[in-house]
Amino acid sequence: MRFLVFLLLGVTAPVMAQAPKLELPKLEVSVNRVDHDGQHMYEVDATGTVAAPLPKVWRILTGYDRMAEFVPEMESSKVLSRNGGEVIIEQFGVARFLFMSRTIHLIVRAVEQPMSSIDISLISGDMKHYESRWELVPIPETGGTKIIYHGKLLPNFYVPSLLGSKMVRNDIERMMNAVLARLDRRDAPKVEAIPQP
Repeated sequence: MRFLVFLLLGVTAPVMAQAPKLELPKLEVSVNRVDHDGQHMYEVDATGTVAAPLPKVWRILTGYDRMAEFVPEMESSKVLSRNGGEVIIEQFGVARFLFMSRTIHLIVRAVEQPMSSIDISLISGDMKHYESRWELVPIPETGGTKIIYHGKLLPNFYVPSLLGSKMVRNDIERMMNAVLARLDRRDAPKVEAIPQP
């Protein structure tokens, strides 16, 4: 479950006679365990902002083949097919619980509404149920982007009842911190080679 999702919330603060500057926000995540047909499902909500503009956020979040480069515990992510705004993705990752670890394999469907939302649903894999929705909202005042995430997941393997919500929350926070850091990273400018005499 360590590679299941991301995000956060920010504020702006003026700095003496300078343009407003976006402060790094604190992560806001809520995880609730709910009973569904006698099984424990986890509902995750997260919201926040990044300084990155909407087109950059969209490009990174829909760059599924590159997610393993910055999402902790994700070993690979590969687009199997694309048909317009519908994308089929295969992902491998590792879930760690206490002293155990388990390889996770998922095939999911992402339905994209460009620059607006991504709906993800499980096709097959090591979850009984997995669905999530990302919503992206531009923030004109700062040029940044507000990200809203909602997910529901039901693992296909044992998760301790008493610790489950806390473990899911810790993993989600770790994931989101990594993804948000990537969204706000300033890509190194390309340096042109200096011609040699």
